[in-house]
Amino acid sequence: MSESERVRSAVRLLFAAILSACCGALSAAGTDADDDWPDWAREEQDLMEQIAAVNEGDLHFLPAERAVGEHNHLNRIRITRDSLDGGWVTLEQCHENIDAVPAAQILFRAGGIRDLTIASSRNIGRAWVEGHSVQLENVGAEAVLCIQAESQALSDLGDGHYRLRNGPYMRRFLDGYYPMRVTLDIEYPAELIEVVGQSPASQPGFSVRNGGSDLSVDATFEGRLITCFDFCRRGDNACASPAPACEEG
Repeated sequence: MSESERVRSAVRLLFAAILSACCGALSAAGTDADDDWPDWAREEQDLMEQIAAVNEGDLHFLPAERAVGEHNHLNRIRITRDSLDGGWVTLEQCHENIDAVPAAQILFRAGGIRDLTIASSRNIGRAWVEGHSVQLENVGAEAVLCIQAESQALSDLGDGHYRLRNGPYMRRFLDGYYPMRVTLDIEYPAELIEVVGQSPASQPGFSVRNGGSDLSVDATFEGRLITCFDFCRRGDNACASPAPACEEG
């Protein structure tokens, strides 16, 4: 098999894995003329219709049931006193129900991640850290990957404001984006800072619970999701002016 044939085969396999998981069976309506088409022509037609139907990156929140069985992205983030100085927070992240594909990657912002390690994996032929990414090969059904790292996700905005910005979270293949679920458990030093804002706003498909020293976030969506949580340092008449808008691009 030539290299181009292998690539084409992998592309079809990946589309099949993603589309069967998120969209159900998609096929063209049959006609008498269709019966005369060779199999490869019908496959190409089906593939093009599937491509046209996928999300191209616009954020759409979804009912929770739309994400059942889809890629589940779990995050535990801890903001400490030291985080307020350097911006580095501890990150524990698990990916469940990863699409069963020959190859995939989990990509982080260059320069914004350090001490990236793989804590555990299941039903993955091979997983390794490469720079600011985790590379996966031979991902099987119901695959799970958990990593640990430090992420420079907290910014000092001045005037007593801090912002925890994460994302974009997305489940992407080529130009298509597919349904997924993201949960965030954010611990913060309540004796030093308090929550004063968030983006996106709470709505169906994006819920936020503030426990006083932790935030629990649950999002079901397709497209690109960026979250911002704004904190204000307690006392000293801090945060007299509002924080700038969250950049969601």
